[in-house]
Amino acid sequence: MAITITVVVLTVFLLLAFFRSSIWGWLFAFLVLVPMIAIESRISDGALKNIYLALAIFVLVFGVPYLRRLLISNFILKIFRKILPQVSQTEQEALDAGTVWWDGELFSGRPRWSKLLDMPKTGLSEREQAFVDNEVETLCGMLDDWDITHTRQDLPPEVWQYIKDKGFFGMIIPQEYGGLEFSAQAHSAVVTKVASRSGTAGVTVMVPNSLGPAELLLKYGTAEQKDKYLNRLAKGLEVPCFALTGPFAGSDAGAIPDSGVVCHGEFNGQQVLGIRLNWEKRYITLAPVATLLGLAFKLYDPEHLLGAEESLGITLALIPTDLPGVQTGRRHFPLNSAFLNGPTVGKDVFIPMDYIIGGMTRIGQGWRMLMDCLSVGRSISLPASAVGGAKLAVRSSGAYGRVRKQFHMPVGKFEGVEEALARIGGNTYVMDAARRMTALAVDLGEKPSVVSAIAKYHCTERGRMVINDAMDVHGGKGICMGPDNYLARMYQQTPIGITVEGANILTRSLMIFGQGAVRSHPYVLKEMQAAHNQNAERASLDFDRAFFAHISFSLSNAVRSVLYGLSGGRLIYVPTGAPTHRYYQLLTRYAASFAFAADIAMAVLGGGLKRKEKLSARLGDVLSNLYLCSAVLKKFEDDGRPQADEPLLHWAMEDGLYRIQTAFDGVLQNFPNRLFALLLRVVIFPLGQCRKPPSDDRGHQVAALMLTPGSARDRLTAGMYIKHDEQDAVGALEAALASTLACEPLQARLEHAVKNHKLKERDEMLRIAEAREAGLINPEEAIQLERDYMLRRKVIMVDDFASGQLQAGK
Repeated sequence: MAITITVVVLTVFLLLAFFRSSIWGWLFAFLVLVPMIAIESRISDGALKNIYLALAIFVLVFGVPYLRRLLISNFILKIFRKILPQVSQTEQEALDAGTVWWDGELFSGRPRWSKLLDMPKTGLSEREQAFVDNEVETLCGMLDDWDITHTRQDLPPEVWQYIKDKGFFGMIIPQEYGGLEFSAQAHSAVVTKVASRSGTAGVTVMVPNSLGPAELLLKYGTAEQKDKYLNRLAKGLEVPCFALTGPFAGSDAGAIPDSGVVCHGEFNGQQVLGIRLNWEKRYITLAPVATLLGLAFKLYDPEHLLGAEESLGITLALIPTDLPGVQTGRRHFPLNSAFLNGPTVGKDVFIPMDYIIGGMTRIGQGWRMLMDCLSVGRSISLPASAVGGAKLAVRSSGAYGRVRKQFHMPVGKFEGVEEALARIGGNTYVMDAARRMTALAVDLGEKPSVVSAIAKYHCTERGRMVINDAMDVHGGKGICMGPDNYLARMYQQTPIGITVEGANILTRSLMIFGQGAVRSHPYVLKEMQAAHNQNAERASLDFDRAFFAHISFSLSNAVRSVLYGLSGGRLIYVPTGAPTHRYYQLLTRYAASFAFAADIAMAVLGGGLKRKEKLSARLGDVLSNLYLCSAVLKKFEDDGRPQADEPLLHWAMEDGLYRIQTAFDGVLQNFPNRLFALLLRVVIFPLGQCRKPPSDDRGHQVAALMLTPGSARDRLTAGMYIKHDEQDAVGALEAALASTLACEPLQARLEHAVKNHKLKERDEMLRIAEAREAGLINPEEAIQLERDYMLRRKVIMVDDFASGQLQAGK
């Protein structure tokens, strides 16, 4: 009988925990099970009465909300307030900014895959696609990156004018103000295509449409400010920049020393109330040519002209750069990139109060405004530019690997090179999936602060892996710079994207999990808000509700993680259909494990978790790869489940799942409390670690589709620019690949003739002539082989210069 009771109790516990029962479900179970156990235990009547009394008190305390709050929740709330980590104002505003999207589903421990699949299919409107196919195509055709970066250190004047005339600076501005009013996906597609041709042009196009005057005006500007500036920005009559970072305030923007003092002064011949500004900023893109400068500064009112407060907080303003005291024009030179970036200084610059973005009602709200806009811009700009470069690496590395031969075999078929090609293709597939899905979030009205950090970090980091592998595949071709080198500038400039808009080390170690644990968790933010609530009754009610729901949530994820781990997740109901069915199940399993691990980390370490940056980074890696794998599944579905893409799908998912396992293992190995580390290991890996990285065979499949023209290769590189001109480096590579494949039967015929001593010439061109004279090939085939040789030679050769030509500007 004891065994039966044990099984019943365990079953009831598992069912209540698994299905996240409310407190009433647990109390009902106690009311049924405790008397049953007591009766079967054959204890005395007196002891039985004591058990019933204790049970009645227990149910009364936990079942009556008022008593539960008075005796339990309020006590826990006091403890919670003591261990709650201190949060600065800028940190709090960052936490409050943005919205929770798919990251919330992942933090829930049971993501609703139907919600993912019900999202609109990613894609562009007819008008947007026409712009990409025409105006963007034309712009890319005008770009010569060697001329831009080596000779001019700037875009040619005609390119600047074309960008302005065709509205590239106004992609996010509504049509009513003369802008293009493109979707986030179109914005992303434009940057991707331009960046695949020139990093300098890509940055120049993306910055006015990212964090800056236009976006801030659209969201916060007054009607007068919008009417004054948006049309001029859309037409390129104003060149914008935004100045935030300074010598002593980078990631710690709350420390900016740049200041404005409220005072009276003369402006346009009249005495007005305004602000006297002093600033020193650096790393400001487009500052050297900007006509309109957005500025972040701390505003002070020492004479109390606006009210009792003296320190008014971070505020944003628009500064025409022709005002007295504004200094621009000097340039930084970031890793040989030619996009215009430089410092700006302001000395005693006086502006009227209506230059504050949004007017005086927005005083002190600058940091919150920036965080809201940053999450949108970061979702688009840097992921798109990284993907543009990665697509170029895929297309060129695959073609070069097939055209270039050593030991009578294409270098791309050597297993060592195959390994690099597989990483190039697989990582690019993941990056593009993340780019598309994150841009879709913006189009759905989200401001995905956590998701944008994931997309920014992982697209730029994987982009670095892709370009490093591409350089290895190209060997000497990649390291000799010149007009025919399509990789070197991208290789040089990769650290720029990794550094800006939240340096990647900071993003990984502090932002992704640090912000996500509060922002995306279903209960933590509610508990924190209750703890900060000054209304005692409201705080007690809110905390009680959130805290006990949180307990049910954690128990559920623990039970689910164990059961899913024991079953391999095979009993989880998810969208059906090969080849993705198992991946949905495995992601659900790891989402439950992640949610439980996050709760344990926060509960055990408390405010100390904020300082455990490496631990936070690994938990962030789990969350990130859950998101990236979700994006891969979404991309595969949106593309129509093409069978030819299955090697890419499997490589991406196997790699992502293995990374999740590795990140979990890093958390467990380094968790400070070893008892809880053991608990987590049992819950997360009840049968041990079984995920493996993509196999050699899988890598071979991915490399093979990159080496051969086909639908999978075209989809993987869709949206990049290809100039179909044999005089262009990439155009010649494309032509050489097609020619190499077409001439393989002819080359085989010549090699057979050489082995049979029918051809003696060693020089390839002379051998072709010899074969034609011997009747082994006809004149048309000889011409075809000669062209093939010339194309291969152009692709293989590297640039060389007279010493004087290497001087900048020559």
